[in-house]
Amino acid sequence: MGFPCFNTDMKLAAVLSAILVNGLICLAQNTAGNAAAPGEDYSRMYAFLQEGEFIQLSVEEHGWVTGFISRYDDAKSDQNTFLDQFFKEGKLAGNKLTFTTETVHGKWFEFQGTVERGRGKNPADEGYYVLSGTLIQHLTAQNKKTGSRSREVAFQSFPQDAEPGPQKRD
Repeated sequence: MGFPCFNTDMKLAAVLSAILVNGLICLAQNTAGNAAAPGEDYSRMYAFLQEGEFIQLSVEEHGWVTGFISRYDDAKSDQNTFLDQFFKEGKLAGNKLTFTTETVHGKWFEFQGTVERGRGKNPADEGYYVLSGTLIQHLTAQNKKTGSRSREVAFQSFPQDAEPGPQKRD
């Protein structure tokens, strides 16, 4: 007759193995489904040209990018006035980033480049991501003549605050 327990133990082990494998597959699929969309991590603030100026970048669905540049006005009449120039259009494809701002006081910006990992060790660190590429500054003068100037730039991400802890009560 043989060993009757052996056959039952083998069946039980096979069923438990199948349950374990299926559970691991489901766990892997749920983890992948909950992962951030590609590029979503790039949504944050980055330094701009001068101290105190910044870019606010938000990556939306399908790689659409929204945001704005907050900068000092360099016109003599409005010097030291802060201006916000919202993105007219923006796109992220992989790590390739492009955006164009609206025109404010005859000036608008175009950026063509990439989002890369910077020197920061973790996402909360300054410079965790860097926007590297070409910034083109366009200017329309009062006489309606248009000019532009381009330069290579590298804008570092600002440090992100850690999740706020519970508030202390007095």
